[in-house]
Amino acid sequence: MTVEIAQITFDCTDPYAMSQFWAEVTGWEGDADEPNIPEDEFTWLQDPVAKGTALYFQRVPEGKVVKNRLHLDLAPKTGTRDEEYARLLSIGATLVDDQRKPDGTGWVVLADIEGNEFCVERGHAERGED
Repeated sequence: MTVEIAQITFDCTDPYAMSQFWAEVTGWEGDADEPNIPEDEFTWLQDPVAKGTALYFQRVPEGKVVKNRLHLDLAPKTGTRDEEYARLLSIGATLVDDQRKPDGTGWVVLADIEGNEFCVERGHAERGED
């Protein structure tokens, strides 16, 4: 027997703001019939085409205080890692650590609007994969 990952849950102080940020990052959407609103105790997003795993944001009273024990690694579907890095900074992400190498390998560690770390690596096209 195996399982599928139904959702990835983020504890946060502002579920609505987090859903708006991550919608910009991923292009994922909430439920059109029950849209995410600022007063929600939880919000969620899902790929509008593939469905599958959702991102779930639930309100908790405390803020983030230590490094994540789990993080997302993101790769651009189009464009380059560096273009995606610049785009994410423009929508509110912050730089945590730059692990890019002179030969083009490596990744960038960013944080979302509540400090949750995530990485941006090169996409398939940039790595020369189909």
